[in-house]
Amino acid sequence: MTDVRFDVVGLGNAIVDVLSRADDAFLAEWGILKNAMNLIEEPRAHELTSVAREPLYTSGGSGANTIAGLASFGASAAYIGKVADDELGAQFRKEMEAGGVPFPTSPLTEGPATARSIIFVTEDGHRSMNTFLGASVLFSKEDVDADVVKAGGILYLEGYLFDKDEAKEAFIYAAEIAKAAGRKVALTLSDRFCVDRHRPSFLQLVKNNVDILFANEEELLALYETDDFDAAMAALQADTAVAAVTRSEKGSVVIGDGEPLAVEAVPVKEVVDTTGAGDQYAAGFLFGMSRGLPLASCARLGHIAAAEVISHFGPRPAVSYKVLAEAAGIFA
Repeated sequence: MTDVRFDVVGLGNAIVDVLSRADDAFLAEWGILKNAMNLIEEPRAHELTSVAREPLYTSGGSGANTIAGLASFGASAAYIGKVADDELGAQFRKEMEAGGVPFPTSPLTEGPATARSIIFVTEDGHRSMNTFLGASVLFSKEDVDADVVKAGGILYLEGYLFDKDEAKEAFIYAAEIAKAAGRKVALTLSDRFCVDRHRPSFLQLVKNNVDILFANEEELLALYETDDFDAAMAALQADTAVAAVTRSEKGSVVIGDGEPLAVEAVPVKEVVDTTGAGDQYAAGFLFGMSRGLPLASCARLGHIAAAEVISHFGPRPAVSYKVLAEAAGIFA
């Protein structure tokens, strides 16, 4: 069996985020659905970028954000995803590698540009994402580095990658490699609309391939097509071994051994930008699991990371998560 060299290997859409402040009137003017991920084409991406107010460019993508958070905790991690051979692709690669995260995937030399997500953040901290998937979904089985997947203790899969058939095939292929190597597979459902688009596939994965599931309350209810949170949790408990469901300021509910466990959120003085909150919760949780911590401690680490990221602009840590975790006394 291949030695474990990475605590977690992430696979997802490699995206550069363009963050800008906006108000509800702006969203209405441009026909942007609030607090959701809206898929757009390249002309619309250029148009929205041109009207963004004082935009901040930063490497993003849900799974990549989680991997960056894991590195901030001190985990060893690698990332697999597709960028183009262009300026934004070079920025993405540079920022991942600067965080100590190997990014072995070769860039796309012909075809669409590197993916970008133009994210408008309103005063209430909600983010409305307008995502041009570009090169990120021209990801195929040939881009999956089997040796890297086998070398990860946990394979972390981003649900957004299901939006294109070739990427979906690569996604399932990577999961099969991980399972054959005796590794754990984690999945994040990513977005309620993503769940609506791929519910049968997600349910099949959860029941047959996934060891650890991440979802927020809205995504969970969409997965099981119910408005009853307790009923959805009962269904989830029957389908998977470990799951963490976030509920914003209510904290999270964790499924593992025994009854579901509710864990309180970490208070935040001011919510500035919720972009990356779920991604960083997953980073803390996965870090805890990689260290064999109890599920309650995994969730606490997740809430520490989420609280940090929503207190500033941008989807990745502004301070060391390792320092924050040590200050909280969760691990030495």
